[in-house]
Amino acid sequence: MKYLSDIEIAQNNNIVHIREIAAKLGIEEDDIEMFGKYKAKLPLSFIDEEKIKQNNLILVTAITPTPAGEGKTTVSIGLTEGLNKIGKQATVVLREPSLGPVFGIKGGAAGGGYSQVVPMEDINLHFTGDFNAVEKANNLLSALIDNNLQSKCCSFNLDPRTILWKRVIDMNDRSLRNIIIGLGGTANGIPREDGFNITPASEVMAILCMATDFEDLKKRLGDIFIGFTFDKKPIFARDLKAENAMAILLKYALKPNLVQTLEKNPAIIHGGPFANIAQGTNTIIATKMGLSLSNYVVTEAGFGADLGAEKFLNIKCVSGELSPKAVVLVATIRALRHHGGAQKDEYNIPNLEFVQNGFCNLEKHIENIRKFKIEPVVAINTFSNDSYEEIDFIIEKCAALGVQAVVSDGWAKGGNGTKKLAEAVVKVVDSNKSNFEPLYDWNSPVKEKIEKIAKEIYGATAVDFDKKAKLNLKRIDRLGFNDFAICMAKTQKSFSDNENLVGRPENFTVTVREIEIAAGAKFIIPILGQMMRMPGLPGTPASENMTIDNEGVISGLS
Repeated sequence: MKYLSDIEIAQNNNIVHIREIAAKLGIEEDDIEMFGKYKAKLPLSFIDEEKIKQNNLILVTAITPTPAGEGKTTVSIGLTEGLNKIGKQATVVLREPSLGPVFGIKGGAAGGGYSQVVPMEDINLHFTGDFNAVEKANNLLSALIDNNLQSKCCSFNLDPRTILWKRVIDMNDRSLRNIIIGLGGTANGIPREDGFNITPASEVMAILCMATDFEDLKKRLGDIFIGFTFDKKPIFARDLKAENAMAILLKYALKPNLVQTLEKNPAIIHGGPFANIAQGTNTIIATKMGLSLSNYVVTEAGFGADLGAEKFLNIKCVSGELSPKAVVLVATIRALRHHGGAQKDEYNIPNLEFVQNGFCNLEKHIENIRKFKIEPVVAINTFSNDSYEEIDFIIEKCAALGVQAVVSDGWAKGGNGTKKLAEAVVKVVDSNKSNFEPLYDWNSPVKEKIEKIAKEIYGATAVDFDKKAKLNLKRIDRLGFNDFAICMAKTQKSFSDNENLVGRPENFTVTVREIEIAAGAKFIIPILGQMMRMPGLPGTPASENMTIDNEGVISGLS
């Protein structure tokens, strides 16, 4: 049997005008800012703090993923469809896709099969220009920094060797990781080392995701730490008077985007950082918008729960004063086989022994979620090669832990395939068993916060701080940034900082190589292992399989 591709399903869908979707949220057409017929910006005036407290936030996360991902977005959209099918008013709130993965190896991030958000092509490509605005705001600050180095009248005497700020572009381009700028003579600036990060890794993106309103956005942009002068004075973006100009570029990007699911339910999509190198969640504003307009909001956090969910709960929920009522842990048989010892060519072959051996990974994630005083539900995102034997094993093992595991078939059946999952989630919400507590206090010492995450969430026995990391800790203390949240940067392929340690590693040490500062976002970013903020393309990029015809119809996008 030949299945339709994601883009074929999306293109065959009878998409409705965005005013009809807005009406489902009680919003008049005149109150939205339309980008064509199928996309719109939502004014921040719709955020209602009282309604936020009354409604239900559900986080979708996952076990430690395989390189292909485990379908969190598909499950998030499918769960939203399922909740609406059983009579609940639900909206899905997601991150925006990055062009890097779209043209690289992983593909887009608009869901899959019959659990998608549309217009799929627009969402996966330039959408409403938010990423472009983040990129331009980031690079404006870069230009202002280099202009100040060149200036004869207004120079801050900034030491180029200490500049931490990098340029960004939303594309996988490894050749831009480390570059030399300012060559070609004195008219072209001061030669120095520089580099590019991918746009989702920009602190501007993190700030967009953490800001609560326009004034907060400007304040955070001004707080961006740039580097030191030759006499060791710290310099911030506000010293360059950069924050207002940067905020102007982000004027529309701060407003969440409204689109729709295949089943014509509301979807809010906004912000897009990666969870292995940033906080990996959509914006606080978008989540609050959803909670102001819907009884149930389903949102997701990137990669495995040790990254996205940990940051969502310890950073976003604390900063935004949010309290999730349930967490959905997405598991696939494929990933459990992987964690149980299967090689890549064995991922799609039924093997109960591999699943039994790999269950320890799911079990650890369940334990971790409960450390935040939240009850999880396990969603088994099914594929055609999963055996009943393997599925039944997971359901029984989870039941022994007091957790309901439910088959999620949203990819093949949309909301009809997720009604049981929706019922399980509502049951947890109605039980009032969840009473969210963060894992650590932001006011605790930085080293203590890092160690708590590494030991409690990853399962490390010890944390080793390299020489550079120890110097960074002294700098953080000197700058007075000890009360910032911790935003770990580590591989998404393992609980540890070694991607080859699958399953549930034990008796390992985590090494903190260095620690970066994102003062505007109020993050401390420990770097574990050789993490890169500018990915490269694979040997055969996804872009090679994409086409566009004379009518503008796109094929090969997934």
